[in-house]
Amino acid sequence: MNWLKITAVAALAAYAAPAAAKEAVSCGGAAMLGGAQLNCSHVDPKAPPQLCTFSWALHTMAGEQKVVEGSFMLPPGASNVQVYQGSGFDSALSNPIVICRGSH
Repeated sequence: MNWLKITAVAALAAYAAPAAAKEAVSCGGAAMLGGAQLNCSHVDPKAPPQLCTFSWALHTMAGEQKVVEGSFMLPPGASNVQVYQGSGFDSALSNPIVICRGSH
């Protein structure tokens, strides 16, 4: 199932460049029907591979809040890469926060 088409896109990208720099990574996630998934794409072909971390507050089916965190490397040209998938969630309490830095 393509979660990117059914959810709002949430992306925060940062790397050692001016604040006006083009974002190199675009991510989107959804939590519903018992699962959660976060997908990302490397959208700037001139940017180096991106080392990214994410944090996401999710609501469990048991009524609790759980924050999931992780990291991943995204090479140029990578498209719609599943960087997180989990079960036991019925909704998101926040948009996923993804922060990336270009690796040289």
